[in-house]
Amino acid sequence: MKILTIVGARPQFVKAAALSRAFKKHSNIEEIIVHTGQHFDENMSDIFFTEMEIPQPKYNLDINSVGHGAMTGRMLEGIEELLLKEKPDLLLVYGDTNSTIAGALAAKKLHIKIAHVEAGLRSFNMEMPEEVNRILTDRISDYLFCPTSTAINNLNKEGYENIDCTIVNCGDVMQDAANFYAQKSEEKSTVIKDIKLNNFILCTLHRAENTDDIDRLSSIVNALNTINKTTPIVLPLHPRTKNKIKDAGLKLEVNIIDPVGYFDMIELLKNCSLVMTDSGGLQKEAFFFEKNCVTMRDQTEWVELIENNVNVLVGADEKAILAGVEKMLENKPDFSINLYGNGIACNNIATEILKSIQ
Repeated sequence: MKILTIVGARPQFVKAAALSRAFKKHSNIEEIIVHTGQHFDENMSDIFFTEMEIPQPKYNLDINSVGHGAMTGRMLEGIEELLLKEKPDLLLVYGDTNSTIAGALAAKKLHIKIAHVEAGLRSFNMEMPEEVNRILTDRISDYLFCPTSTAINNLNKEGYENIDCTIVNCGDVMQDAANFYAQKSEEKSTVIKDIKLNNFILCTLHRAENTDDIDRLSSIVNALNTINKTTPIVLPLHPRTKNKIKDAGLKLEVNIIDPVGYFDMIELLKNCSLVMTDSGGLQKEAFFFEKNCVTMRDQTEWVELIENNVNVLVGADEKAILAGVEKMLENKPDFSINLYGNGIACNNIATEILKSIQ
């Protein structure tokens, strides 16, 4: 079986690396990785692929720095050309990026089967482009690999039992990746030695709904400055967010460091006392490393974290953020609960795909 895998950003490469390791255990699976170039990243050098033990992509479409429409259109054209050339039995996509929907559309129009990893996730906010991408990709996919029972329930509510597709609760491939790289991160990372802090809160801030709204951004910055007076905050700051804060005339008084790679992020997660974020993936990774999380968003796809009292939604309200941090610093939840498959998601996916050729 030949599988064409579409990836467009570093997190997707990490997930693809985990699943590729599972595929390599089966001699009858040939995987070809395509990088769309969606998230241009100077750190994605040969060293990145070597250290992370990630297969080099066979193709790089180098499509980035354009609007949603132009990006999706160019990807659709480029992926279609590769599908016609490689003639895969299956196209595999991850998550909710423009690369995801472009790959799925190209394959569907050529009658090539589609596997969507991280299917069934919903934020129920149609203003988010990611929500549109994931809903449309689910609808045209043949295999829907869901990371949680919540994702399965979302599909059931949308009537997927009446759609010709295979739905599998496989677990979350990110937990597979986290388990694998956690064994390597300490020898690869110096970030804890560099920041010289023993007790700190790890924070990330990048989502446009926060950074592009001056009221939300001001409220978050004020809350972070207040918290940092009693518990140090370490914030890997993306240049875009840094510029937004500067343009708004705000002063961020926390421990700012440059954006970090995956090994550094794992070490920060291992050693922090709490996570504050507006990211989607970091909410789960906090759970993987048994850390409480305060999520500065109005919705989350990972509702099981809220239900199990390891995460709290605080939006961008300053008082809510302060209260959430105070609560979660004292919170002692049960992290032994199995929410994401306990690290065997990739084997589950490979096994299900192999059924189709037996």
